[in-house]
Amino acid sequence: MRAAVISGVGQVEVTTVDDPTPGRRQVVVDVAACGLCGTDLHILQGEFAPTLPVIPGHEFAGVVAEVGAEVTEVKVGDRVAVDPSLYCHECRYCRVGRNNLCERWGGIGVSTAGGAAEYALAPVANCVKLPDHVRTEDAALIEPLSCAVRGYDVLRSQLASRVLIYGSGTMGLMMLQLGKLTGAASIDVVDLNEDRLSTARQLGCSTVATTPDEIDRPGGWDVVIDATGNAHAIQDGIDRVAKGGTFLQFGVSDYATRVQVSPYRIYNEEITITGSMAVLHSYERAADLFATGVLDPEVFISDRLPLEQYPAALEQFKAGKGRKIQVLP
Repeated sequence: MRAAVISGVGQVEVTTVDDPTPGRRQVVVDVAACGLCGTDLHILQGEFAPTLPVIPGHEFAGVVAEVGAEVTEVKVGDRVAVDPSLYCHECRYCRVGRNNLCERWGGIGVSTAGGAAEYALAPVANCVKLPDHVRTEDAALIEPLSCAVRGYDVLRSQLASRVLIYGSGTMGLMMLQLGKLTGAASIDVVDLNEDRLSTARQLGCSTVATTPDEIDRPGGWDVVIDATGNAHAIQDGIDRVAKGGTFLQFGVSDYATRVQVSPYRIYNEEITITGSMAVLHSYERAADLFATGVLDPEVFISDRLPLEQYPAALEQFKAGKGRKIQVLP
């Protein structure tokens, strides 16, 4: 089969690899669409993936092409979206229900071959069947949505919160959509990319700006969400949190990224600084939300490219052009 392969740091190509074969409780998915994510750029930089080479792609959906000998939950021809999370179910964190912090955490498309290929292997337990009205290619959006759902699980956001989001890429826009569902009083979005800000405006945010200085909020925001991973945005965002407010680190930073915090301010103003890592008991809920039409795929997906253009798609994503970019094997 044809697959994109990250063979080394900064090295990616589309080549021919062996077709996957399912184990007893695995399925082979004929991939309909695979989304690109910032994690893929980190893998290309030599971060996240334990070893290279690896076939990337942890946001994907498709049609079951083959099932293992002990699979009864799905059959050949079923359309599924795939939760990429791989846990050991044995370490302390798994045993207390914090599987996303698993000591042996892995992911399809991160530590094992992923969906940037014609076929991908997945445990049957990770497959969620799609309702008839959900387009298979669109369902690749369920994985990033499940990360956003996890983010709001961490926030435990109260009604009428004033929310500030840094970044209007796919994840920032998803946090905007979920913020509206959770009853935020206002949601302001900042980004340096004017094209992306236009999408945030289209989706109904309160204010768009290139810096929070343009927004009249002298007391700060109850909830500040970084969806960029950028050190400057993170530093600025922490400083914008209102007394008693919460800063959520949602964007993925480079390993070396550092910012400064004031411990006295955290104490004196009872500020919470927290993070949200990937997916935790949120994939099925995201699939249910997606089926209700919480996201318009035509707004969120800006580019659908053939698999052969995967290296170019990564470059486009890195340049910040478009919103969600998918490759279609």
